[in-house]
Amino acid sequence: MWDFPRVQIAGVALLALFVSLPFTVSLKPLLSTVFVAVTVYQGLQIFPYTPLAQTEIDIAPAPSPDEEMTLLSVNVLMENERHDDLIVILQRENPDVLLLMETDEAWNTALSNVLSRYPTVEAHIADDHYGLIFATRLQTARVEMLWPAGDDTPAIRAVLTSPSGVDFNFIGLHPRPPVPGNKTEVRDKQIKDAALMTQSSERPTVVMGDFNDVAWSWTTKRFKDYGDLLEPRVGRGMISSFHADYPVMRLPIDQIFMTKDVGLVSFRRLENFGSDHFPMATTVFVAQDKRADNAD
Repeated sequence: MWDFPRVQIAGVALLALFVSLPFTVSLKPLLSTVFVAVTVYQGLQIFPYTPLAQTEIDIAPAPSPDEEMTLLSVNVLMENERHDDLIVILQRENPDVLLLMETDEAWNTALSNVLSRYPTVEAHIADDHYGLIFATRLQTARVEMLWPAGDDTPAIRAVLTSPSGVDFNFIGLHPRPPVPGNKTEVRDKQIKDAALMTQSSERPTVVMGDFNDVAWSWTTKRFKDYGDLLEPRVGRGMISSFHADYPVMRLPIDQIFMTKDVGLVSFRRLENFGSDHFPMATTVFVAQDKRADNAD
């Protein structure tokens, strides 16, 4: 869990350094050195997720607006009763691919009219915070619900066809968080297995969901390396998605990754609708030659 509060640790160390400067205390040089070292170390970990770093993916419009696809990932928070507020967002964004997490029967019923507009819907409705709904209007070659960690935490794997006629993989994840009672190894295995799916595929791939893992963790770095994946956040800022109610504690744990043959048009955090997560929306395209050329 110490991967999570790196920004907060750096802030506390830097504050402690400045507060201690006017005072004469024993071992002050040593303490100052420790504060500086902590700030620098934590800063290096989060540096790629600041506007000062070089981006991994260029933003560019699709060759034609008709080739663009909007994907929306939303952790609804099972106890959240502001169903109508999310419906307003869904109707406005009108995503081509929709991934909903923490969906119980109440959410499934409330969103039934919206979901009925999608020809393909795959759902696992549960009251344990690990319900999952996947919906798309894109042509679908395959959609399957997986349990990659061998527990009751599902994932989605689909082969979809872009408007330009190119097949691509979509993987949606919501592994368990690293909290007391949940083994971190289970979350890490699910994330690793998702990366291995992309590694063995020749199709363009998009992965998104609530990873319950920060963008700079070793697990996420390994995931990107295994899957040869790129990340829109790098070089653009943290665009933190959780916790929606506590700005000081916000972290980027709702992720979007893509292979280099997927083009990025936009990457956005949407407004709060009562969940502890902000919805994350991205618009992408897959060129007919399967090359977006968005990274070296």
